[in-house]
Amino acid sequence: MVISPVHGLGDDGGRFYVLVHGGAGHVVEARRQLHVDGCLRAARAAAAVLAGGGNALDAVEHAVRTLEDDPLFNAGTGACLNEAGRVEHDASIMEGRGLRAGGVCALSGFQNPVSIARAALEDGRHVLYAAEGAARFASERGFSSVDGEALITDAAREALASVRAGKGTTSWAGGTVGAVARDASGLCAAATSTGGTIDKRLGRVGDSPLIGAGTYADDEAGAVSTTGQGEAMIRLGVARSVVERMRAGALAEVAAQVEIERVRGRLQATGGVIAVDARGRWGLARSTSTMSWAVAGERGERAGF
Repeated sequence: MVISPVHGLGDDGGRFYVLVHGGAGHVVEARRQLHVDGCLRAARAAAAVLAGGGNALDAVEHAVRTLEDDPLFNAGTGACLNEAGRVEHDASIMEGRGLRAGGVCALSGFQNPVSIARAALEDGRHVLYAAEGAARFASERGFSSVDGEALITDAAREALASVRAGKGTTSWAGGTVGAVARDASGLCAAATSTGGTIDKRLGRVGDSPLIGAGTYADDEAGAVSTTGQGEAMIRLGVARSVVERMRAGALAEVAAQVEIERVRGRLQATGGVIAVDARGRWGLARSTSTMSWAVAGERGERAGF
């Protein structure tokens, strides 16, 4: 059953806010509030960027960096481990006015891949950098590498061991983190970051760094970040599809719900979507038992799972 629990209505009057998600998954009840609190911290920090004059692109980068730095989530520090027991990051970011975008994938040894994706967006020559090329680009743009062990948490090691033992990972946060925002000028932006799937093959790339699958933004319609089974999101181009439904007039909540239902119906896959439309209305949907989220901005804040 697809659950689309909340939506918010904005207007055309320059309202601003940021909506974040902490990943569609199956977090045990005892840990759910921790994930909600982490999302709320990220949303508040990003809303402060908007209140201080930053734009929507600044806000989504800041929100996702905050989640990357929180070891509760499957991104940045604490991200899940691949088959070699290492962290490989994927991330992307996009703004809707000039349709500029940047992404990195299969990246090892850097703490905040979303900011490297932002650097790719600003550089403008290419949209997506992979593996060693992404690491070289990051170093050339002044990002400091870190020891890969510094990104690994005990929880990530336990999750890998559990999957290999066939026990599953009922306390894991989900497949990704992300943020969408609309600022007072009407600029929309989206960003997504992940460690991918537990025990993934070396070099596996999911939807999170792919524009149109995991992230999309267009000021004429809105902005989207997805989470869940990445291969399904890639096959159906979910982020772009949600944006196109909003372009055709659907509420953000309805557009998100329809696409999550399509993912389930066509591919028997699960996931979640957060979205904001060009008029400042936001919504989300999930087909998993949990997807922590929070929204903060000029009209206050809300959060849940």
